[in-house]
Amino acid sequence: MKLAAQLYTLRDFLKTPEDIETALKRVKEIGYRAVQVSGLGPIEPEALKEITDREGLTICATHIGYEDLTDKLDEVIAMHRLWGCRYVGLGGMPQQYRTSREGYEAFAAKATEIGRQLTGAGLKFIYHNHSFEFVKFDGATGMDILIRETDPEAVHFELDVYWAQAGGGDAADWIRKLDGRMKVIHLKDMAVTAKQEQRFAEVGEGNMNFERILEACREIGVEWGAVEQDDCYGKNPFDCLQTSLNNLRAKGFE
Repeated sequence: MKLAAQLYTLRDFLKTPEDIETALKRVKEIGYRAVQVSGLGPIEPEALKEITDREGLTICATHIGYEDLTDKLDEVIAMHRLWGCRYVGLGGMPQQYRTSREGYEAFAAKATEIGRQLTGAGLKFIYHNHSFEFVKFDGATGMDILIRETDPEAVHFELDVYWAQAGGGDAADWIRKLDGRMKVIHLKDMAVTAKQEQRFAEVGEGNMNFERILEACREIGVEWGAVEQDDCYGKNPFDCLQTSLNNLRAKGFE
């Protein structure tokens, strides 16, 4: 598994093309060799390609808005081909699908349709979870429904281990459930404060069992581990990405 910086972590530093250039230079200096594109301000795809090429950064995956996937898929395909990026991610299903089994089944049909078109273009659709997918409907979680009701050739997943845990799941078990359908994963840790609040933490600095998580990633052949921290609580996000990278390098990942 190769490591990448999930750029949503740095969204406050990515407002303009100049900001993006400065931030990506720093990401490379920290030691990352790849990024997942998410949370960027307006920038032309060609300009982003120039910056990442200059810095020697691979764009390994993205997060794309649902409307773009449904209404501008040809543009999305062209952009990913320009970037040499295979994995087209969706950060979460629209709100209207989240509250019932029927909603999940309807979304699964939509995701399969999108995924088949992307597969035909040589790309791969990946779905990123939060905690709401772990609500149960007649004994099956939303994630179970998505796994069962989507075409396994068309729809892959991008498990977010923090949100799986927040939803009451065992992250390592869910990684193994997705064997054959996941090449990109979100790595982030969970800490608990003295006030019993769950907080995002640098990988290796929280309470999650990353030995089991990383072993499961090895077992199923995850290709990219995208390091993310949704909130750094006043810390410098670049420093948080550095700490996570250092801790993962200590476990043999680059």
